[in-house]
Amino acid sequence: MVIEIDDLTRRRVTNIFKILKSPVKIYLFTTTMHCLYCNEVEGIVNIISSLSPLISVEKCTCSIDHPQARRFRIDKHPAIVIHGEKEFNIRYFGLPVGYEFGVVIDSIVAASTGMVKLPPNIVDLVKNISIPIHIQVFVTPTCPYCPSVAKTAYSFAVLNQNITADVIEATEFPELSRRYGVYAVPKTVVNDVVEFEGAVPTDIFLRHVMRATDLAGRRD
Repeated sequence: MVIEIDDLTRRRVTNIFKILKSPVKIYLFTTTMHCLYCNEVEGIVNIISSLSPLISVEKCTCSIDHPQARRFRIDKHPAIVIHGEKEFNIRYFGLPVGYEFGVVIDSIVAASTGMVKLPPNIVDLVKNISIPIHIQVFVTPTCPYCPSVAKTAYSFAVLNQNITADVIEATEFPELSRRYGVYAVPKTVVNDVVEFEGAVPTDIFLRHVMRATDLAGRRD
């Protein structure tokens, strides 16, 4: 499948990228072994990087045992990792098309500018999280409610490097989706101990994350 982006979308994204401040590096992980959309993801990443001189791409066609994959804890393909001046834990697994294309564009802007669209009180609370948090948001390209949840997860990861935010295209990883009982999207899993469905408000999203931190504290 050949991925194409129409001229209007290219112009819009190019215009959005005018607000980029610092360089952004996209790490692309693909494999030649049983990867349904690896070539298509590479095509999208190449197009995106061509729309701003501040965006560069580093590609690794490699197994999950490769040192670079281990560094970024890549356990499935295709995968995209987005870094700004800081090594943010922003990761996308799967083909970012449909509604999810905009999520990746917004994450590039956030990584470059360090700016997120969250209320100040939530920003302060997220910044104060002191333990590792792993957020997994399961999405599909046709889900109009998924982007808001994915963007919230990525915003949290920009604010605090203790937070890893994964957005996962649910249909491309059926075994993982079955493991977490993904029957509707968006579905969010935090540290494998808290799960919730739906496009919840940001304060409710944070409440679930804080519940996961509380549960981690009890285990310790």
